[in-house]
This record gives sequence, C-alpha cells and structure tokens, in this order.
Amino acid sequence: MKTLSTVAAMQAVAREQRAAGHRVGFVPTMGFLHEGHLSLMQLAREHADVVVASVFVNPTQFGPNEDLDQYPRNMARDLELCASSGVDYLFCPSAEEVYTPDCSVYVDEDVLSTGLCGASRSGHFRGVLTVVAKLFNMVMPDVAVFGQKDAQQAALIQRMVRDLNFPIEIVVSPIVREPDGLAMSSRNTYLSVDERAQALWLHRVLKQAALQASEGADGSAVLLSDMRALLAHEAPSLDVEYIEIVDAVSLVPVESAVSGVLIAIAAKVGKTRLIDNVIL
Repeated sequence: MKTLSTVAAMQAVAREQRAAGHRVGFVPTMGFLHEGHLSLMQLAREHADVVVASVFVNPTQFGPNEDLDQYPRNMARDLELCASSGVDYLFCPSAEEVYTPDCSVYVDEDVLSTGLCGASRSGHFRGVLTVVAKLFNMVMPDVAVFGQKDAQQAALIQRMVRDLNFPIEIVVSPIVREPDGLAMSSRNTYLSVDERAQALWLHRVLKQAALQASEGADGSAVLLSDMRALLAHEAPSLDVEYIEIVDAVSLVPVESAVSGVLIAIAAKVGKTRLIDNVIL
C-alpha cells in the first residue's frame, strides 16, 4: 500500500491507473476505522481493480458546537487496517491541501438535505457534498462506496452524482453492526457502559417497527407512536432528535411503511449523537 498526501500525487496516480485500463474504486472515510469501514473497502475491491481509501476529517461538515477537535483519530492503526484490507492507495491530505485559504465555491443541495439530520445540522451536508465532490475530482474513481448507516448522506451523494453528471457509480453497503446490534460508528468510543446500554434501543425500536410492518401494521403514524412509546419506557435518558418514516430515495415522509421505505432515527446518548436506520 502506498500513502499519498497531496492532490497532485493523487491525481497523477489516478491518471496512471485509468490510462492502464484499471477500474478505480474509492472509499472516503474520516478515519478511526472499524469493521464497517473495512467492509466498504472489501466491497470496493469487488467492483474495482484498484482500491483507494482516504482519511480526512473534513472541517466544513462540523458545526460550531460539534466535535471536530475531539473527533477520534488513530492514523497508525488506520494505516495498518487499510493495508490489511488490501487497499492499494491511502490518500491522507491535510485541510490546507484540500481547502485553499480563499476558497469560495461549495456544493449546496436544497431538497433532500432539509429534513432528517439536515434539519438540526445547518451547513453539514453542504460540507459533506463539497468535500466528496472535491475528493471525486482528486481520486477520479469509477466507483465509490458509502455506508447505509448514513442514509441521508448516501441519498444526497447519489443525487449530486446524478445532477452534476459525475461519471461515477455509487454503491451503498449495508449497515455493519456490533454483536449487540449497535451500528458501528467511530463515535461509539465516546459511550460509557450505561450509555451504550441505552444506545442499543435505537436498533431495537427499528427492528420492532420493521416486524410490525411485516405483520401488516403499515400506518406510519402508528409505527412512529409505538417507537416513541417504547423508547420513553425503556430508554428514557435518550434525547430523541427525530424518528421518521420516509421514501428511501426522495426522503419525503410517507403515510404507509411499505417495502422500500426508510425508517430513520437520531438521538443523543449523553453528549454523543448517534443515527441508525432500516429499509423495509
């Protein structure tokens, strides 16, 4: 595995690989890697000849009161995991390399980004789409792999690729979970033992809703009410930001929880904000 840190070096490698007729797969990450990230890299290998992963904690997607400075980092471990997962190139640019001091062009989306996480994280998806667009231009991949845990992010990136005509295939990989059901996240490291026990109820209420829907209880209002009641009873210390049932593509709320619908939840456990979802 080769490690690159400049845009010029990354683009030179990308041009070289494409000229050789190799299909380039890309997995962008913010580091502090876990099995969920590694599953994305393995999936990228199935779709490409050469796999590029990036580690970049993107400052523009963090709000003023969010955890940019505290976000967990362990570059030495990330290097080992990428190498053991068969990554060919690891791209680790600095913030100064990605953003010039006077940068003034950003990518905005004003439909899919307004609900769910976008309702409370002003500017977050502007930062996400901008850095992903920039990384696409740096890595020049044929295919890029993202995780389903960040369902809204994945939908937005698919929309950006469609609307801005990026010649890139987007693959969305299923959520990878801990043995106890908690969706893998770099932020799980923040959780105390008691907070982790509370966090498990995010997945449990999603499973309960999916079971109810499979048994015919497809009214969104009923499912949402039951989910909130279960959380209030079993995990009262959870600060629920939202629970919504939406179309998985348009992210518009729907009245019936039918096949293909996304049930998404976000909540704070102590000071840690977690998200989870299930697609029926």
